[in-house]
Amino acid sequence: MKTYITKDINETREFAREFAQTLNAPICVALHGDLGVGKSEIARTIIQTLCGENTVVPSPTFTLVQTYNAGDKKISHFDLYRITDAAELVEIGLEHSIQNDITLIEWPDIAADMLPENTIHIDICEYGAGRKIILR
Repeated sequence: MKTYITKDINETREFAREFAQTLNAPICVALHGDLGVGKSEIARTIIQTLCGENTVVPSPTFTLVQTYNAGDKKISHFDLYRITDAAELVEIGLEHSIQNDITLIEWPDIAADMLPENTIHIDICEYGAGRKIILR
């Protein structure tokens, strides 16, 4: 377990840029935290770091998943907030993504039984004007 404290959004993005450089498929990253704490911003920064800073990264809140190509890497960004039945996870391709891609998952609790043992869990909470980020 490792803890990072960021003072502001710029430092939070810098954390995400550095973290992105460590990711190789297949890997699963589960982003935990309250609404508005920065899960999407961290996922967006990871994707833009790997795909190019001008990559448009909309929230997958309504589409449930967005996919990106970063050279030979495929990135799948899931938002499971609206999923109410774990059976839907196979239908939206989560299982395939976990086995093959860099998989970023916001609101991962409903998928807990599907997550591989080596999943990187990132807990994010407010900490002053910045964030406390715990990798486990």
